[in-house]
Amino acid sequence: MIIVTGANGQLGRAIVEDLLGRVPAGQIAVSVRDAAKAQVLQERGVRVRRGDFDDPASLAHAFEGASQVLIVSAATTGEAAIAQHRTAIEAARKAGAHRILYTSHQGANPSSPFAPMPDHAATEAILRDCGVPFTSLRNGFYASTTVRLLGAALKTGELAAPQDGPVSWTAHADLAEAAAITLAEDGRFDGPTPPLTASQALDLADIAEIASDLIGRPVKRVIVTDEDYRAGLVSHGVPETQAEMLLGLFADSRQGEFSQVDPTLADLIGRPSTPVQDVLKAALTTNG
Repeated sequence: MIIVTGANGQLGRAIVEDLLGRVPAGQIAVSVRDAAKAQVLQERGVRVRRGDFDDPASLAHAFEGASQVLIVSAATTGEAAIAQHRTAIEAARKAGAHRILYTSHQGANPSSPFAPMPDHAATEAILRDCGVPFTSLRNGFYASTTVRLLGAALKTGELAAPQDGPVSWTAHADLAEAAAITLAEDGRFDGPTPPLTASQALDLADIAEIASDLIGRPVKRVIVTDEDYRAGLVSHGVPETQAEMLLGLFADSRQGEFSQVDPTLADLIGRPSTPVQDVLKAALTTNG
């Protein structure tokens, strides 16, 4: 039985959808906090059980019969995230899984100023010590983040943000397909994978240029100080902790932490990785 956590989220659901085309539905199970939201998967033959990273007993039930468990990283940061990942890893071990997979990041680094990256590094350390073979999927930075970073720039014509660096923006769909292949072809990777990234690394000036082409009017890249950016976010109601996390993203990108590109993802999925242009075009079309 292949167990996928977080299957009501964007990445988890996409992984399950792809996996359904590779293995029988009866070999797939999902662990979700709200089982009702996964009813459509149950109707297609997937085993659906409630599993909460803060409730070890629920995970014991959700992971029952596991051969592999894919832990999709928690939607939080800091000690809370690390504790949740540790609980899920221990539950997978106790369930008898012979491999644990985890959605990590290409920038996993204990000294990173971007809050999720030390969490990924800490979780990989827990996996190394858990006594079960593991695969850490070092995913590229989600290309969908560029949509949020553009924000009001599509209306104002100015993409105002701190100085940044190149990022190998990578599509959710490509990463979901890679995870499904790795689960279906058990043992393809052992330990951390090479960076699973798109083939280009682009900075926000590049993103502004792409957006300009897509909407047919100029979007100018404007660099602001970290302090002004933080103040602007907070004045618009963004919590200070979230503002600091965003600043960490820019700081890390300036250091080149997300700039690496690698052919592994394209080789794994058997086609070129999805360009960020395509991700932006789809998002802009969907959002009008």
